[in-house]
Amino acid sequence: MTSTTARGQDRPDDASVTVHESLAQRALIGRDAIDRAADEVDRVGARRVLLVATPSAAVAAERVAEALGSWLAARFDRPAPHTPVAVTAEVMAVVEATGADCVIAIGGGSAIGLAKAVSVRTGVPQVAVPTTYAGSEATPVLGETEDGVKTTRRDSSLVPGAVVYDPDLTLAMPAGLTRTSALNALAHAVEALWAPNATPVTDALATEAVGGILSALPEVLDDPTEPASRGRLQSAAWLSGLCLAQTRMGLHHQLAHVLGGAFDLPHAELHTMLLVPVMAFNLPEAPATFDRMTRVVGPDPVAVVSELAHGHDGPTTLADLGVPRAELRGIAERVVAEPYPNPRSLTVDAVAALLDEMWQGRSRSGPT
Repeated sequence: MTSTTARGQDRPDDASVTVHESLAQRALIGRDAIDRAADEVDRVGARRVLLVATPSAAVAAERVAEALGSWLAARFDRPAPHTPVAVTAEVMAVVEATGADCVIAIGGGSAIGLAKAVSVRTGVPQVAVPTTYAGSEATPVLGETEDGVKTTRRDSSLVPGAVVYDPDLTLAMPAGLTRTSALNALAHAVEALWAPNATPVTDALATEAVGGILSALPEVLDDPTEPASRGRLQSAAWLSGLCLAQTRMGLHHQLAHVLGGAFDLPHAELHTMLLVPVMAFNLPEAPATFDRMTRVVGPDPVAVVSELAHGHDGPTTLADLGVPRAELRGIAERVVAEPYPNPRSLTVDAVAALLDEMWQGRSRSGPT
C-alpha cells in the first residue's frame, strides 16, 4: 500500500510512524477558578457574551453573570442532551439578535455541546466551565441530533479556547450523577488505551486517568462535599477528556451515540451501563490495554469497574432505559455498517448479542 505526499510522490504506508497532535487550549484549575471566567472573555477582546447554562448550574451562572456586568448580552438556560439541532436554531436567533461575540458554557455536556454548536456556526470564541466530569470541554468533538440520528464531527476549531475547572462547582452534584459522570469520563480513557491511533502521550494520560478516577471516585462517594477528593476526580476526568480529544473512540462510544440519538437516552447513565459489557467484550482482543489497566487497578479491571457501575441507584439495563428489544438488531446493523475502530472485529450477530445482554442486564467476565 502507498500514499501520496504533498509533493505528489508515492510513499509506502508505514504503520510504525506515530503522529501526536496537541490542541491549543488554556486550562484554569483550582478552587475559585470560576472568578477568572470573565478574565478569559477579556483576553479574547469580547464584549457581548452569550451565557449558556444548565438549570443545575444556575448559582454558578449568576456568579459569572455578575462578574461580566455590562458584557453580558444574553442568557440561555435550556440546553438539551445530545445537542438537538432545533435547540441550536433557537440559540442562533438569540445570537443574531444580540450580536454576541463570545459564548460561555456552564454545566455538563449539554451546555458545552450547545456552545460548540454556536461557535462552529459563528466563529465566536468559547469559554467552558464544566460542572460534571463529561469531558466534552477538552475535545474537538461535537455530536448533534436531528430526527433521531446523532451525527458526530471532529474539528480543531470546536475546542473551547479556555476551560475553567473549579472543583467547588462539583460539590453539589448528586451521588448518582457523580458516579455516572465519572464513569463516563473513565470510558474515554479506556477506549483511548485500545485506540488505533494511541500514542505514548495518550497512553500515559489514559493510564493516569484510569487510576485517578478509580481511586478518587470511591472517596468522593463516601464524602461528596470534600473538596480535595473532588479536585482529584475532576483532574483525572480532565485527563480523560484530553484522551477523548486525541484518539479515536471505539465500540463503546459508537453504541452511546447510536442509542442516545435514536432513543434520547440520558448520556451519563447510558455510558455507565455500556462500559462494563464493552470492556468484557473487547479486552480479550486488547491485551496491551488489559496489561496497562491491571497495573493501576489490579488483576480484574472489569470487576473493579463493575462494582462501581452496579452501585448506581438508577437504570442499569437497556430495558430500564426504555429501549425496545425488537430494535436491538437494527441498532447492531447500523453499528456494523459504519463501525468505529475497535480492537475486536464486529459482526451483526455479535453486536446484537451484546446489546441483548445489556437489555437483560447480564454481564460477561473479562480476561483472566
